[in-house]
Amino acid sequence: MPIVGVGLHIAIAIFFAIHVVRSGQQLYWLIILFSFPLLGSVVYAAAIYLPQTRVPRHATKALRAVGRALNPGREVREARLALEDTPTAQNQMRLAAALLAANELDEAATTYEQCLHGPFSNDAEVRWGAAQVQMLRQRADQTLVHLGVIHEVNASFREEAVGLLRAKALAQLQRHDEAEAVFAATVARFGSFEAKAEQAIWAWQCGRTDLAERLQAELNSAQRRWNRHTRELNAELLTRLKAAQPK
Repeated sequence: MPIVGVGLHIAIAIFFAIHVVRSGQQLYWLIILFSFPLLGSVVYAAAIYLPQTRVPRHATKALRAVGRALNPGREVREARLALEDTPTAQNQMRLAAALLAANELDEAATTYEQCLHGPFSNDAEVRWGAAQVQMLRQRADQTLVHLGVIHEVNASFREEAVGLLRAKALAQLQRHDEAEAVFAATVARFGSFEAKAEQAIWAWQCGRTDLAERLQAELNSAQRRWNRHTRELNAELLTRLKAAQPK
């Protein structure tokens, strides 16, 4: 049975390796996939494959959680050791992503900044990780800088996610008119439950009651068609949405 398990992990890694080559991803992913067949595949699926196949982001988060549950802290430990043994830009990027996933935000921010001084300074994935870290650290101005670079180098990169993060960063800076415009454009283009929910959360929080109530009615209608599994996958978003509404 162990042999079968190893074979399955390698087969999954090969599947993702083919995707790396065909989709033109950075080749350091091949090293990660075959050095760490199980965790490497989990990280690649969450970071690259699922977003490109338009699987909802709550599924991506669930997959990351599975990877962490397999061995909490393992990826950070192994990434540190890999960087110590072989101090390459690829291993530095791997450590930054692992620290972000582990919510070790200050060290993740420092590590991403180090990555941005190297050959991957304009790599969209690195900038995206740095943008998320800075948003979580309440540094919305720096988030916007990273998102601006992403738009310059690859305007089609994770367009919905980038739009939502840009809108939330603008809202954090109290630039609500700009935030409203970005939220509206993102919802108009993608129309996803997540986009509408994020706009509704912002609208409730900043007192745009008419807009919030309209969006809430649409969200309530959508939820009536959900099964239990869909509701569970969206539990975190629904909790935030409920918390934003007036008591």
